[in-house]
Amino acid sequence: MRQVLAVVRYNFRGFWRNPKVILTFLLGFVLCYFLSMRVMIVIDAYGTPVQLAEPFLWTFGDATAILTSSVLLLLLFSDLPQMSSVTPYYLCRTTKKKWLAGQLLYVVCATALYTGFLFAATVILCMRVSYIGDLWSETAAMLAYSKLGKDLSVPSTVKVMESFTPYVCMAQVVALLFLYSLCLSFLILAGNLQFGAGRGMIAGLLFSLYGFLLEPQVLRSLLGLEEYEMYRVNVLIGWVSPLSHVTYAKHSFGYDRMPTVKQSCLIFAALLFLLIGLCVHALSHYSFRFLGEQSS
Repeated sequence: MRQVLAVVRYNFRGFWRNPKVILTFLLGFVLCYFLSMRVMIVIDAYGTPVQLAEPFLWTFGDATAILTSSVLLLLLFSDLPQMSSVTPYYLCRTTKKKWLAGQLLYVVCATALYTGFLFAATVILCMRVSYIGDLWSETAAMLAYSKLGKDLSVPSTVKVMESFTPYVCMAQVVALLFLYSLCLSFLILAGNLQFGAGRGMIAGLLFSLYGFLLEPQVLRSLLGLEEYEMYRVNVLIGWVSPLSHVTYAKHSFGYDRMPTVKQSCLIFAALLFLLIGLCVHALSHYSFRFLGEQSS
């Protein structure tokens, strides 16, 4: 384990000085700012406060916002697995599997940092009008029980408010977003190991495109479906689309046949184990390149 952690520590050297890292987190903050403006309009207009976690729930309870934020990970992890002049030293002192475990743990830590940063950004942007009590705010009630939330595309729903408290809801949304982002990150790593540098980016883009094309409204426009045909389509998409699994409002809260949050987490966990297996298999025939030479 010490050897695995040594690989992780080396991967984090210069992490905050890396231009790609700076750009990814900066764009993430800008994204949170523009998405939070939908909520700030209501707060400024009615003078009502919000609960600490609510801006994050409304910002990343929408499939488009989740898709946009996760695409930034393509920039952050485009160079996986990280190679440097020290890599041959680690491969000699450890094994390929330990080195790969270090890469995977680095991805987990970096993804957790990114997810935590998105949450912190929404909290900071709305902190002057927020409170920490575990009760839904008047702003949330207005958005959920009126057409205001739908008109502003803020995913505040009655069934969510009646089922959980804000902090429980926050924990579930963070878990779903983290697992989805981790699946995308592991897919990038597996693609680069299996097909070569840059191929993981293509795999990540196809993964995101697959989720986007399976959005109900997009699919309805493409196939020309009527409103009465959409119920079965929505249920099917809820089970087969990774973007639907990460969207909190598209889960079952005892009202329909959509997957529950627990079932979505189990599906993401199974996908992660599959991607880890692909990484291990790809490593067995991966060609390391140092100074123009090849070494297997």
